[in-house]
Amino acid sequence: MIFSKIQLARYADVMVWAMENARRGGKFKKYDSVLLRYDRAAAPLAAAVYERLLKKQYLTTARANSEEAFARIFYTCADEKQLCSIAAGEKEFQEKLNGLISLRAPEDLTALKHTDPARLGRAAVARKPLREIMDRAEQAGAFAWTLCNYPTEELASKAGLSLKAYAAQVAKACFLNEKDPVKKWKEVMAQIADIGAWLNGLNIERLRVETASMDFEVLLGEKRQFISGGGNNIPSFEIFTSPDWRGTRGTYYADLSSYRSGNYVQGVKLEFKNGRVVKASARQGQEFLRKMLAMDKGASQIGEFSLTDRRFSKIDKFMADILFDENFGGKHGNCHIAVGASYADTFAGEVSKLDKKAKDKLGFNDSSLHWDLINTEEKTVQARLKDGRSVLIYENGRFRH
Repeated sequence: MIFSKIQLARYADVMVWAMENARRGGKFKKYDSVLLRYDRAAAPLAAAVYERLLKKQYLTTARANSEEAFARIFYTCADEKQLCSIAAGEKEFQEKLNGLISLRAPEDLTALKHTDPARLGRAAVARKPLREIMDRAEQAGAFAWTLCNYPTEELASKAGLSLKAYAAQVAKACFLNEKDPVKKWKEVMAQIADIGAWLNGLNIERLRVETASMDFEVLLGEKRQFISGGGNNIPSFEIFTSPDWRGTRGTYYADLSSYRSGNYVQGVKLEFKNGRVVKASARQGQEFLRKMLAMDKGASQIGEFSLTDRRFSKIDKFMADILFDENFGGKHGNCHIAVGASYADTFAGEVSKLDKKAKDKLGFNDSSLHWDLINTEEKTVQARLKDGRSVLIYENGRFRH
């Protein structure tokens, strides 16, 4: 077994708690509708989560994802109408959901390696309305989601680890060796939230990140706040915001590799001017990178800026999974940005009233893409405050709070 029965039970407890904790503006009620979506290899965890959801009296739909081979067939054989269609009844189904738990366990990370990235992009744009349904419900406090990763031979192999070592990293990162991992998560999230409150009290105008490979600046923007995961991802140690994309400038470098849509991308360097990527390169996967950035207008603009403190995250290996890699702790912590879509809940106001017009005015980015690019180098992060002062907020892999 990948996990012991006790670890599996603890993982299931964490995932149900995470979904419930992620709901902002209202608690879950009996007979709320919850979708449990899982990859085939995660079936042991899915069964444990399913049991807990039913015992809580949620109206639970368990849905297994298609194997990666089906996606490869779809993108190879579908005509344009099929490519850009949404399944009958899917919108109506998602409009009734109050919660989503997604258990990911990929068994072929390169299944779509030879798929035309332009087709991937068109399909993503066509399915954007489904994501927007959930975004609106989440903003209204009527919906919450969480996701996690279940170890597979494929993930371990691509990360250069044995399955046992990979599972040990997952267990360590998710506190599955703790007697009460939910209690531990509550303690850690409270500490991270305290740092977020400190950042929000600084009245920051602009952030500058410097490493041996980059000098990068973001404009925080009006009515922004730093937030932490709160349960949306397990694990989640990051503190992030969605800055005003129009004020991004300088060079950003991602030293940590990533797998996306079947493609392996390494050594990404992006040059920003007036908020947009004007030059993009990669040691590997450069053509794919450039096509992703051309997916739509917002794909070459920033949607997220994040920092992770090494004191909280014990992840110290490349995991071949962005969920874990964006929470990398290691020796220097990590900084990551996402090109593409922003997060509405980083708005420091009544999120339910943040419509598209208001988002555009405030510089929240809109895109069908959201791709996290991670830097784990030694770094310093300076905050220029609105009163003109500069404050060093991050060095040696940790916040200075």
